Amino acid sequence: MTTTGIRSYGTYVPRFRLDHAEIGEALTGKGRGGGRRLVAGFDEDATTMGVEAARAAGDPSGLDAIWLATSSPAYADKTNATAIHAALGLGHDGFAVDVAGAPRAAVGALRAAAADGGLAVLSDLRTGRPGSADERDGADAAAAFRFGPADDALAVLIGRGSATAEFLDRWRAPGELASRGWEERFGVEQYLPLADAAVRAALADAGIEEVDHVVVSSPHARAAAQLAKRFPGRTPAATPAVGYAGAADPGLKLADVLDRAGADETILVLVAADGADALVLRTTGALPARRQAVALAAQLQGGRSLRYATYLTWRGLLDREPPRRPEPDRPAAPPSARSEGWKFAFVGTRCRACGMVHVPPVRVCKRCHAVDEMDPAPLADRDGTVATFTVDRLAFSPSPPLITVVVDFDGGGRYTLEVADAGPDEIAIGTRVQPTFRRLYSVEGIHNYFWKARPVTTGDAQG
Repeated sequence: MTTTGIRSYGTYVPRFRLDHAEIGEALTGKGRGGGRRLVAGFDEDATTMGVEAARAAGDPSGLDAIWLATSSPAYADKTNATAIHAALGLGHDGFAVDVAGAPRAAVGALRAAAADGGLAVLSDLRTGRPGSADERDGADAAAAFRFGPADDALAVLIGRGSATAEFLDRWRAPGELASRGWEERFGVEQYLPLADAAVRAALADAGIEEVDHVVVSSPHARAAAQLAKRFPGRTPAATPAVGYAGAADPGLKLADVLDRAGADETILVLVAADGADALVLRTTGALPARRQAVALAAQLQGGRSLRYATYLTWRGLLDREPPRRPEPDRPAAPPSARSEGWKFAFVGTRCRACGMVHVPPVRVCKRCHAVDEMDPAPLADRDGTVATFTVDRLAFSPSPPLITVVVDFDGGGRYTLEVADAGPDEIAIGTRVQPTFRRLYSVEGIHNYFWKARPVTTGDAQG
């Protein structure tokens, strides 16, 4: 099991936070304690968050396979991983597929990527019925892990074990927004022996008896708590409170350990979902120098508080009167396909004759009029500065007002983008922004993906 390992990794958490006290006050007139849950924006889904996590995992060049694990796919009868592949600017070479349907898909994506040396993207939105524990304790987030040869890895896969049983613990029928669960004691009785078997097999496969760090992930909170006590590891758990993030949950917790672990330490990743799966990894001397750029703990700081009614509206649980404005037209497939590199990867052109960057791409230079003298000019990883902006309170938007900014990108290029994750008080001429992959709108079941601009640094605010 020492032929492959993790070369790089990255996590993404959305900016919005829903206070537990806000939920309780709205439903019962009483608070429900402290804490907050992570909430994806109205323009985010498992695909867009997966793109951001994959970008955080580093340079995608040379990547030839992507597995997207999610229990909340944006499309049900279309591959969602292809949009991630396109947004990473990988052209038409390589393989991309969904591993969808349930949180256990995370293990499937990790094992497939480890076997083939590809990228596992774990991304999920968790929606519970109003007032439920799923709503309160869920989380929306994503994580990505790129695998490759063990001699170029920051953590090597050294053991694995699995146990499978068919029992009804949690389920959601197609078309339903929220899951349902069976009585808690039944789930504990099912999961504990399966987890014991999976962990024993993984430790035996790794040739060790104890590990330094343990990651436990399960949609069954009571089983997860008992498993964490049963397999404590030599190093006390220190993962920050995130909430259960579905298919992304084991990825977030593993990434947090990698953010903190030292070289030559062992990690047990235990996932109890429709069975039990255990992976054992050993970190290498490359880890300290190759951690993700911003640790998960730092990503969780701050955030923008969200009203409960806004959250319910974004999730389709509250049918509010829509804005009385013309809705967008349905996105057309042919022009999207023709402009794939621009629309999904945000690639402009740079004139070889005079160096001018054109956004969107063109064949004829606007400055020197050279024809077909263009090189690709990727913009997705470039920050920029707001040259001017508008706040439109009349345009259609699920979260008005609609803010648009004219961005001057570092290194050349100017373009107008919608603003994400910020209010009018957070945008000014001179504000530094960065591109982020989002969903502009959805019409007749078609999602119009493109790029928006978000402030590079933002303070807390009320949404």
